[in-house]
Order: sequence, then structure tokens, then C-alpha cells
Amino acid sequence: MKIDIHTHILPENWPNLRERYGYGGFVRLEHHKPCCAKMFVDDRFFREVQDNCWSPAVRLSDCDRDGVTMQVLSTVPVMFSYWAKPQDTLDLSKILNDHIAGIVRDYPGRFAGLGTLPMQTPDLAVAELERCVKELGLCGVQIGSHINDWNLDAPEVFTVLAAAEELGAAVFVHPWDMMGKERMPKYWLPWLVGMPAETCLAVCSMIFSGVFERLPKLRVCFAHGGGSFPGTIGRIEHGFHVRPDLCASDNNVNPRDYLGKFYVDSLVHDATALRYLMDLVGCHRIALGTDYPFPLGELTPGAMIESMGDLSAEVKARLLSGTAREFLGLAAH
Repeated sequence: MKIDIHTHILPENWPNLRERYGYGGFVRLEHHKPCCAKMFVDDRFFREVQDNCWSPAVRLSDCDRDGVTMQVLSTVPVMFSYWAKPQDTLDLSKILNDHIAGIVRDYPGRFAGLGTLPMQTPDLAVAELERCVKELGLCGVQIGSHINDWNLDAPEVFTVLAAAEELGAAVFVHPWDMMGKERMPKYWLPWLVGMPAETCLAVCSMIFSGVFERLPKLRVCFAHGGGSFPGTIGRIEHGFHVRPDLCASDNNVNPRDYLGKFYVDSLVHDATALRYLMDLVGCHRIALGTDYPFPLGELTPGAMIESMGDLSAEVKARLLSGTAREFLGLAAH
């Protein structure tokens, strides 16, 4: 069994959001040839996508080819739209969440879903989170590594995380709107350098602010193997020891003590890095994630895990599906 917790999906069509809301900045999809579309932010080209980005049938064909039992669907992070007017982000979130929930209903057992929320307004976010879980049957939500000017230590974000814990909802943290992107115009560096740093920022913000102390039952998973956090935990811990006045102002627990308290996906593209990650957090906290259908993901889901001859069958099973079932709250089903 393989459960891929990190896949992105879009509706094949959605309303013209500039017309719907009366201002720009939103994503539109231009179907310029069969099985292919261009994503634009207003008139600025963002990326080209194929029908595996919206077609359940194509996705299922790929899953059957690669032996993937279930994909966990979440929106493409550029759709978060936290910068927009809150009611408009809520409206867009409902469009995206209803779409994902519809696919999950149509293909039970093959897809699970994570919603998106108007995180810039906590009361609206909590209400939509409740709808996602209680009415739509989604396993939880995907949120960004920051919410406009708020890092994930913001009290406003805590309100939503507390609601997620109470609801038993999984929270998948994905990097977006990468720091320093203005200084990285070449070489795809926002994706190669900025994304890992964004995820590390999210992990540290939650650790140092004491989120995991205050919400011990919250199930959080960080994309891309936790970004640059695993490789810098030594530096982070050392900073905690030598400058507690700066690092321990809100939480006096050693950051290293949180290893194994949160989940990460397996998307590190390197067997040595995955072994290190297992040593650091344990295989019981690592779940298969591929970033399907995008090129920076693992193109054959689970291939690296399956190729690692030093892993037992039990460890491989845990990485490929067991941890995902626990993170998603499916373990008892």
C-alpha cells in the first residue's frame, strides 16, 4: 500500500476571479490546447500544467501505474490568496474545498482531501475548517508557511491550530511566497533555496513559540522533509543554549526535544538524507509525499524508499502508508 500525502490539484475550471471580486492578483487557467493549460496571475505567466493537475481519471491511471493506493489532495499553494479581502478568500476556499470533497466522494478509498482556509481572518478560517471536517469529510487542511506578515507563532494562527486540535484535523504546512524571492530571480532559486528556508521558518516559529507544548495532540506535517530544519537542528539547538534570552523567551524547552513530535513527508530526493531524517525523527513520523504532479516532486512515488535495501519491510510499509494513515486520522479505519 502507498498513500501519497502530498499531491496538488486544481478544478478544471473556476470563475473569473477578477470579475467576481472586482480586483486582480488571482490565478486564472487558460486551456490553450488539449490536456494542457497555462496558469496566469492576472496576465503574468506562472506555470504550465497538464490534465493530471485536474483530471481524476488521469491521476488514477498514474496511481495504478505506480502502485499508489491513495492520493491526498490539496490545492496548489499559489491559490491560498491570504492577501485578498477575507470574504473573497473564504469564497475561493469554498470553491476549492467543495471541488476536492467532490472528488473524494466520487472515488472513496482512492483520494482523501485537505482543505484551504482564509487564514488571514481566524474566525472565518475556523468556521471553514469546521465545515471541511464536519460537512465535507476532509481529513484536515493545508496552510502556508506564513500568513502574510504573520509567522506561525502568531496568536491569530494559534486560534486556528487550536481548533484543528479540537476537531482532530490534520494540518499540512507547505512553503509558499518565499522569503527573499526578490533577490533570487535566476536559477529557480525560490524553489530550491527559498522553499526549504520557509519550511524551517515555520517549524522554528511553532517550536519556539510553544505551540507543541500548548497543543500536544495537534497533528502537523511539514512538507519537503521539513525543509532545511533537519540539517540545521544543531545550529538551532546551539542558539537556544547560548542565547536563551533571544531563543527561549516564549518556550524554555530544547528544540531538539520536539524531534518526533511532528510529521514530515519523505520528499528529500536523497537516500542518505532520508536515513538521516529517520535517525532524527523516526520512521513513524515520516510519510510518503511526492508533490505530484509537479516536476520538483518524486516522479515515481515511493521509488527511493523501495530501492533502499537496508530498510526492513516493516519500515518501508510504515514510510509508504502507515505514517500517513496515522497523520490523516485513518489509522483506526
